[in-house]
Amino acid sequence: MDAAPTAGPSHPARAILHVDMDAFYASVEQHDRPELRGLPLIVGGTSGRGVVAAASYEVRRFGVRSAMPIRRALELCPQAVCVRPRMARYAEVSAQVFAVFHECTPLVQGLSLDEAYLDVTGSRLLKGDAVAIARDIKRRILEVTGLTASVGVAPNKLVAKIASDLQKPDGLTVVTADRIHAVLDPLPVRRLPGLGRKKGEEVAAAGITTLGALRRADERTLRPLFGGHWAGWRDRAGGIDDREVIPEHDEKSVGNERTFETDLADPADMHAELTALADKVAARLRDKELQATCIAIKVRRHDFRTFTRQVTLATPTAESRVIAAQARSLLDAWLAAARKPRLRLLGVSTSGFTTPAQPDLFADAGRAQNERLDAALDAIRGRYGSAAVSRASGLRRDRR
Repeated sequence: MDAAPTAGPSHPARAILHVDMDAFYASVEQHDRPELRGLPLIVGGTSGRGVVAAASYEVRRFGVRSAMPIRRALELCPQAVCVRPRMARYAEVSAQVFAVFHECTPLVQGLSLDEAYLDVTGSRLLKGDAVAIARDIKRRILEVTGLTASVGVAPNKLVAKIASDLQKPDGLTVVTADRIHAVLDPLPVRRLPGLGRKKGEEVAAAGITTLGALRRADERTLRPLFGGHWAGWRDRAGGIDDREVIPEHDEKSVGNERTFETDLADPADMHAELTALADKVAARLRDKELQATCIAIKVRRHDFRTFTRQVTLATPTAESRVIAAQARSLLDAWLAAARKPRLRLLGVSTSGFTTPAQPDLFADAGRAQNERLDAALDAIRGRYGSAAVSRASGLRRDRR
């Protein structure tokens, strides 16, 4: 029996775009270096201990994917060419792409350097319908950057994101409100954003292999898989999503998180990962000339249960050591109540921002030393790249 809700999204008049640049880092490298065009290209660490940051479409045919260990990628495609990431260059091109977005609408919600939601509902009177706007965005991106983008057009964010991935590269997929079920139902459950690979495999193993099957499943089938959130996942499979596109004019938080290939069980490894994440977050705060009063961690166990913990500081900070120490303290407090958990994700985030005050001439020696060290590391990374130097405390035992 079909027990799932059949109503469409509650905002059928909305026009939402999801724009996703095609193999962004790899495409930038192939654009800037014509000799790399057509070659199986991996952007990432050039040693066997690195990971794939981006994979060109030529190398994806061999099964190479982002976040895969370089060693494994080269086993699948020994002839692949590896180049180091150039984050400053990718940020430069990203700024050009986002400038194109803002030519069409002020309602732009960036997800990363190469991906964003756009609400063009109010732009249709001047710019034409949503499909015309999407075509114009693709044309302008190609004109300005020489790169291609794939766009999904739909009544909501969830369906637009799924749609943008259906005809990559250089795709344009339109899903109207009356075709949501027709388009989504045949898709594999792994296409559902946020489900994750392992949970997707678990759902498929339970006999729910398509979004249509998930949309039609009953509570008795779904509760063992999703717990109390079963109805929300069923709604998502049916394309129901009322989230607004939120333009990020003023940054509310700065954070970083990492999902691990192998679950972490050793607290020392957890501490090292948190320290490395905190260092990246603190560097971003300093780059934005911000100081945070709230430090938070995000912990996701192997069973996908997710927890957050936070602390408010009396003194705003952008010091790497302070943020890392607070993050580790929060984790230790959580671990004390947990039963030897295995972690698949850790994250560090900061909020409650202030702009730095005038330098404190009477700052304690430890704080002054931290700030000098942070400044030195920032200078080295600014000149040689973010991977040029790392803190020893941020390295796991197997990487030291």
